Amino acid sequence: MSYLPLLISLPVLMIDGLIEVGFVGSMVGFLHDRAGKSFTVDAPSGPFNLHGKPAGLLVDQGHTSNGAAGTAVILVGILGFLTIWHERRRTRKTSPTTTIHPHSGLFTFWTILTILSAMLTLAALIYTFVLTAQTDNQTIDLAVAAANSDPLMYPDDKWTPENWFVAVLALPLAHDSDRRDIRNNLRLMRGWRWNLIPLFIFGVGIAGLAVWELFRGRKWMRTRTTEGESVEKFRHSGNQS
Repeated sequence: MSYLPLLISLPVLMIDGLIEVGFVGSMVGFLHDRAGKSFTVDAPSGPFNLHGKPAGLLVDQGHTSNGAAGTAVILVGILGFLTIWHERRRTRKTSPTTTIHPHSGLFTFWTILTILSAMLTLAALIYTFVLTAQTDNQTIDLAVAAANSDPLMYPDDKWTPENWFVAVLALPLAHDSDRRDIRNNLRLMRGWRWNLIPLFIFGVGIAGLAVWELFRGRKWMRTRTTEGESVEKFRHSGNQS
C-alpha cells in the first residue's frame, strides 16, 4: 500500500507547525523580557514610563495556537510516521504481495487524531482572529497612562499583545530602539496569527488523506469477504451436485 501522499504531506505540516511554535515562542519571550520593562513616552505634559504590558493582556489565544501547532507536530506528524512504519511492517509480515490491506487499530486511532488536530487548529484560528478583531482600533489614553506609570500597568480595556503594541507604537516614544524592537516583534505576532491558516489547510488535507486511506482498506476488506463468501457458496453447491 502506498503512503506516498501522507509521507509528502506530513513533513510540510510539521515544518509549518514548528514555525508556528517559533512565532508564539518569540512573542512569549518578548513579553517576558523587553515588555516586562518600561517604555519612555514623551507626552506633552512631560515624559513618563509606560509599563510594557497592560493589566488586561489576553494570552489564551497564544496558548491555544501553540497547543494546536504542538499537536500537529507531535500527534499528527511524529506519530504519523511511526504509524505508517508500523503499517508497512505489519503488511510485510501478513500479506507481502498485497498492495491494499485492512488497517490496524493504531491507524484508525491516528486518523481520529488528525481530525481532532484539524478541529483544534480551526478553533485556534477562529478564536485568535475574533479576539484580535474585537480589541482592534483601541488607543492608549495618555492621561490614564501617565497616572498609572511604571511599575503600574495600564488599567483600561482588554488587549491582545498585537493590538497593545500597535497602540504603543502610536505613542510619542522617546527611543527609536523601542520602536524598532516593537515593529520587529509585531511582524512575528502577526505571523503566528496568519500562519494558522496554512496550518489548518495542511491539517485538513492530511486528515482527508488518512480517512481516504482508512476507508480504502476497509473497502478492500469487504470486497475480499464478499469474494470469499461467493467462492464458499460455489464450492458448497458443487459438492451437493
